[in-house]
Amino acid sequence: MGEIHAESWEAAYAGFFPPEFFAEAVRHRRNRWHDVLAEVKGTVLLAALDGRPLAFSYFGSSPTRPESAEIFGFYGHPDGWGSGVASVLMTASLDRMRENGFRRAHLWTLRDTPQSRRFYAKSGFSESGAVRDHDFGDGNPVQQVEYELILQ
Repeated sequence: MGEIHAESWEAAYAGFFPPEFFAEAVRHRRNRWHDVLAEVKGTVLLAALDGRPLAFSYFGSSPTRPESAEIFGFYGHPDGWGSGVASVLMTASLDRMRENGFRRAHLWTLRDTPQSRRFYAKSGFSESGAVRDHDFGDGNPVQQVEYELILQ
């Protein structure tokens, strides 16, 4: 999972952060998942193609919205981009949310990442209109937009 997260970040987010901070952020993402999984605060689904793990989702109860799930992370290794593995994973993630009794789902993504925004729209999500600044730890907040979906 750390490899997927780090490689996804390297491919998609390099231009958003100063190089020194970015290198440390990628290293952190490569090594943080043991601790995240040990906390068991949400659900993690892993998707593989031809036996190789290429994408994961991490979601759970929204801390701000009752009856809603929040997707805290959805990442695909660049080697899997365009393969359909992410779409299969999103379908499985949304199905699991429904099974868990959630009525809605939402997520935040960087405003200036057109590839991820197209993917979420293709997956049935719509922009909620909410925008926020998020500081990943370098002191330079970047804008995120919120996407939401009614789970039927």
